[in-house]
Amino acid sequence: MSHHPVVVIGSGPAGLTSAIYTARANLTPLVIEGELSSTSDQPGGQLMLTTEVENFPGFPEGIMGPELMGRFREQAARFGAEFITAKATAIDFSQRPFKVWVRDELYTADSIIVSTGAQSLMIGLEAEERLLGHGLSTCATCDGFFFRGQEIAVVGGGDSAIEEATFLTKFASKVTLIHRRDSLRASKIMQDRAFNNPKIEMLWNTTVTDLAGTDKLEGAMVRNVITGEESFLPVTGLFVAIGHRPNTDLFSGVLDMEDNGYLITKPGSTYTNIDGVFACGDVQDHTYRQAITAAGSGCMAAIDAERWLEANVH
Repeated sequence: MSHHPVVVIGSGPAGLTSAIYTARANLTPLVIEGELSSTSDQPGGQLMLTTEVENFPGFPEGIMGPELMGRFREQAARFGAEFITAKATAIDFSQRPFKVWVRDELYTADSIIVSTGAQSLMIGLEAEERLLGHGLSTCATCDGFFFRGQEIAVVGGGDSAIEEATFLTKFASKVTLIHRRDSLRASKIMQDRAFNNPKIEMLWNTTVTDLAGTDKLEGAMVRNVITGEESFLPVTGLFVAIGHRPNTDLFSGVLDMEDNGYLITKPGSTYTNIDGVFACGDVQDHTYRQAITAAGSGCMAAIDAERWLEANVH
């Protein structure tokens, strides 16, 4: 068993930023960064699945997602953060010191920073892994810029799908919205926005059954769910906007969360319902979901934890 003033669970932009700040405050954080095999809880978070990041300040030429996360990690390690490349498998936050297990190993902590992130829900096709970041995307604000003048598609029917489709019309020549039903789930105002946009075309009662292209997307096979008819949609970009799922199973029944699983933090802070446990990044943010906002909330969590430790742990 080893004890740390701070244990950080998760290692995306939020977790690693909190590790940088807590390490610089001499709190020797332990970062449980996730497993290399798992796409949802892997070290470095969702940015490990993206190719080029062009909107992170300070990199005018852009930087590859994995390289950016590698730099975050190096910086945290330089100031004394320790890392375990494995998943946290169990927790006990009922009393202090808090307990976190990684399989049979027990780690104790005076404070915890939860930054386990969220994962984009995918269609479930074999080709997705191959083409993610190569024409297939889950983030219009991150990647829309790369599709100027191209014909692309968005999968989904909720507010976020309409938002992505509307945003993408700034760049693409045409956006096809693929939805498995014959009406949208989105709010009335969002629907009106889509129907009134000449660049958005609706493809109702349709699902994507396969993706074409070896190293970059060349199109999508689609099927009409009513007639069963299959056809080929020649698009160079496909944005999946069917929702996100926060990685919060570990904290179920322990930390307060919304109906959709996102952790609840006290307004203007990273405090959870348990004193000494903080949450930051996409695990508690379903509004912005950007690397820069996650990093910002990671900084907040570190400062909140540092001040809390100063006042409560002697």
